[in-house]
Amino acid sequence: MPLGCRHLKERRVDAPIGWKLSVDGNALERSYRFKDFAEAFAFLTRVAKHAEAVDHHPEFRSVWNRVDFRLTSHDKGGVTERDAKLAEAIDRLAR
Repeated sequence: MPLGCRHLKERRVDAPIGWKLSVDGNALERSYRFKDFAEAFAFLTRVAKHAEAVDHHPEFRSVWNRVDFRLTSHDKGGVTERDAKLAEAIDRLAR
């Protein structure tokens, strides 16, 4: 079941610190910056391996040392707990 905007604001665990609800209210978004392209690419590789393992894949954009993520559950029409859990995992992988 998708989590509405109000629900996301009330329960911090659903929108991990550093992540924001998209303007359309259908996704969690966050950007990361790294020292260089190689570091950003290594991070994306770690995220890809995790996403495959949990069978939940982020939308992302990568430009040199920056990686932007958008997490949503297309099949559910918005943000779900799976997105929040993936956001938390991505945060751990960025450290």
